[in-house]
Amino acid sequence: MASQLFRCKDIDQLISDSENPEKRLKKTLGWITLTALGIGAIIGTGIFVLTGTAAAGESVEYPSILKAPVLDVLLHGAHATGMSGRPGAGPAIALSFFLVAVVCGFAGLCYAELASMIPIAGSAYTYTYATLGELVAWIIGWDLILEYAVSNMAVAVGFSAYIDSLLETFGVHLPVALSTPAYSPATGWALHFNLIGFLIVMLLTVLLVLGIRESAGANSIMVAIKLVAIFLFIVFASKYIKPVNWHPFMPNGWQGVLTGGAIVFFSYIGFDSVSTAAEECKNPKRDLPLGIMASLFVCATLYVGVAVVLTGIQPYQIFKGDAAPVATALHNIGLGRLQQWVTVGALMGMISSLLVYQLGQARVWFAMSRDGLLPGAFSKVHKRFRTPHVATWVAGIFVGIPAGIFDIGTLADLSNIGTLFAFLLVAIAVLILRKSQPDRPRSFRVPLVPFIPSLSIATCLLLMASLTLENWIRFFVWLAIGLVIYFLYSRKRSALAVPTPQ
Repeated sequence: MASQLFRCKDIDQLISDSENPEKRLKKTLGWITLTALGIGAIIGTGIFVLTGTAAAGESVEYPSILKAPVLDVLLHGAHATGMSGRPGAGPAIALSFFLVAVVCGFAGLCYAELASMIPIAGSAYTYTYATLGELVAWIIGWDLILEYAVSNMAVAVGFSAYIDSLLETFGVHLPVALSTPAYSPATGWALHFNLIGFLIVMLLTVLLVLGIRESAGANSIMVAIKLVAIFLFIVFASKYIKPVNWHPFMPNGWQGVLTGGAIVFFSYIGFDSVSTAAEECKNPKRDLPLGIMASLFVCATLYVGVAVVLTGIQPYQIFKGDAAPVATALHNIGLGRLQQWVTVGALMGMISSLLVYQLGQARVWFAMSRDGLLPGAFSKVHKRFRTPHVATWVAGIFVGIPAGIFDIGTLADLSNIGTLFAFLLVAIAVLILRKSQPDRPRSFRVPLVPFIPSLSIATCLLLMASLTLENWIRFFVWLAIGLVIYFLYSRKRSALAVPTPQ
């Protein structure tokens, strides 16, 4: 049993399987397109949606220890300060963005080494299958499905809020019942459905089915638009900064900074999405490391800049529960025309983010199906478009419906613990492969091994501990469901399964 659970898939076999003509993906992407994909995923939710809720925190209708960060519970027990809601970072959200960029830098180096060694769809799932065994690979694959899905649900909610904000500048108001989620922790349940969020997910699903080149081309255009919008915001809004808004800089101390960082963490996982497109890359050994690190550097710089300006032009407290903080701030300082342009850029940012995350999620379903761990239908490739169309449609429905139901804070919280867990396992995989296969060619090598992978593991654990106890419980429930599916279905149907003697 143990040998079956921890059987590893040979790296050469992984590469060989990807060349099967019936399940081979089209290779069309270069490093510039990969960098644009990374920027497309990273810049969107973090700047335009989550900056506000991470800075202001979140209040809950019924205080509970389940709402407190785990680190807070470990330090203070039943007297945890976060029981009344998630503590905000305040103006120090800029520091949160910087610290998370450092954490992601460590993880990005690990991803770059593995992606250049194993240029196969599936990202961390594939890497762990080759190093830690099938059971751990299943866990991380199941975890990645949650990560990408919930991330996109949060982006779809933010998209709806910005559409509403843009239309209001023209005097048009969307019906509340069709533009807001059914659930919010501050107000509870209501007879609502976020139709705008649902529709944008389904439209992008159609685009992804049509082809990776078409999707990547559309993404590059949207990336250019949102970069212009961000520069406009930084340049023009910075003239309205009032330093008094930066005081106190850390209203909830380091707990607020760490929790704020944990909330915005998933905004950085665009480089993770870059690695999921490895199989569609023309020269993965060179282009994947370049795409990963370049997208991370560009986006980290812009994140910190926008956070500094946003909290400088308005008191951070006003952003509590606001899914469109940049638009709100520009409206409040009287820059209505700039608000329209920035809102268009924000919408482009969120569309491109949705596009890349949906791309990544479908590729994880595809890779797990090709290994026999999920039904074979998910690894079917469209005869004309050469895309995993069944996995793409299922991923779209899996994201679209919950996006109409839940609020931005709930979704962002749930996503990040899965992301951090994936990063942690990737760092472990680098250490294992350095020991088990030291002579395998590596076109990119993580420097200062084992120091940097160990730092990646430690910092990921710290941010995981900064998420709420409720998040950890939901995470373990999701993993428990996944383990039931693995033992009842996937273990026996795995491509590596040993035939039972007759």
